[in-house]
Amino acid sequence: MDTNYIHSLFLQCSSVSIDTRKIETNSLFIAIKGERFDANTFAKEALDKGASYVIIDDKSYFIDQRTILVEDSLITLQELAKFHRDYLKLPIIALTGSNGKTTTKELINVVLSKKYKTKATVGNLNNHIGVPLTLLSFTSETEIGIVEMGANHKKEIEFLCELATPDYGYITNFGKAHLEGFGGVEGVIEGKSEMYKYLSANDKLVFINLEDPIQVEKSKLLKSFSFGINKTNADVNITSIKANPFVTIGYSDLLIQSHLIGLYNANNINAALTIGKYFGVTDSEIKDALESYIPENNRSQLVQKGSNQIILDAYNANPSSMSVAIENFLQLDNANKVMILGDMFELGDESLKEHKAIVAMLSKYENVKCYFVGSAFYESKIEKDNLGFYNTFESFSNDLSDMKFDNSTILIKGSRGMALERTLEFIE
Repeated sequence: MDTNYIHSLFLQCSSVSIDTRKIETNSLFIAIKGERFDANTFAKEALDKGASYVIIDDKSYFIDQRTILVEDSLITLQELAKFHRDYLKLPIIALTGSNGKTTTKELINVVLSKKYKTKATVGNLNNHIGVPLTLLSFTSETEIGIVEMGANHKKEIEFLCELATPDYGYITNFGKAHLEGFGGVEGVIEGKSEMYKYLSANDKLVFINLEDPIQVEKSKLLKSFSFGINKTNADVNITSIKANPFVTIGYSDLLIQSHLIGLYNANNINAALTIGKYFGVTDSEIKDALESYIPENNRSQLVQKGSNQIILDAYNANPSSMSVAIENFLQLDNANKVMILGDMFELGDESLKEHKAIVAMLSKYENVKCYFVGSAFYESKIEKDNLGFYNTFESFSNDLSDMKFDNSTILIKGSRGMALERTLEFIE
């Protein structure tokens, strides 16, 4: 089926969907096969719920003239997204990295939306399906598109860049994330740097953090716009950063007081500030945008329960983000500190070593109570009065019900699969 023809039908529709639970009237439904389901079976349901057209790749589910039969629905989605991106010809900023992608994307969006009609990746729809859906959400009214790209093995970022063809790029950092898929830290660096290779080959611009030697080295032959802390050679020179617990940024005559917790969020803010400056957003608009942003979805949220202040960072975790979260937490003023840390996933053969490293790091501190939850941390167990180890969340919750926290600052961090936000139910 001709992509140009499918695109003409797509333009007649109000939206595109791959989930019949979210069907809108006059939408285009694309039936994607998953590991546990075949969306072709939902084609009739999609039409009954108001979809104008459905794309299927199994002829046994053909219904009527509203059905478009293709060889592969996923490839059709991707080709349609690339065609639509080329059709719109709008500037696109792409970003990837081991930590902070989604927060940075949200910050860039709130800053640029002060001057432009922007559209950004919703949530973390940043893979081979999410990026096409993001591209298809852009319209002729969109002035700048912001596309988050995730990856857990090599060649993914390369593929996503070929789809989105970004004009600008930013890599938040190169950390210990998805080590299993990338085959180690060097694999992470190589995989994320595929964005640099694309931008270089197409004479595009990269935003770089001069504090990160890997970024500096990997992007040295590219057109760039930079930021740094007390670096006069940076295009945007950040004069100060503080966090206790909220991040405050000094730039020029500005003092930006954010609602983000932890020094590890400083570069996320700095990147958004820098990109705003590049695109001509005024200083006062940048300040207003960054100060108005309030995180949600378990990302560095500050939650008050009774006399306790809780830093809820339970959306994701890897050795890099875990280490910086702990380091920042240990610097806070409150004397009554408690940590509840959950397993870090997708580390492959490095898992036990990395969990043991976190335990060893915290074993040096006598005055901080730390509870480790999950089988990997439990396997790293050591005997120390201020450290507790639990194989499952259920066993931890049994003890947690009897624990009393008063005037404590509590860090909750773990991989998404640990769902440590459940801990909030047991803290009064």
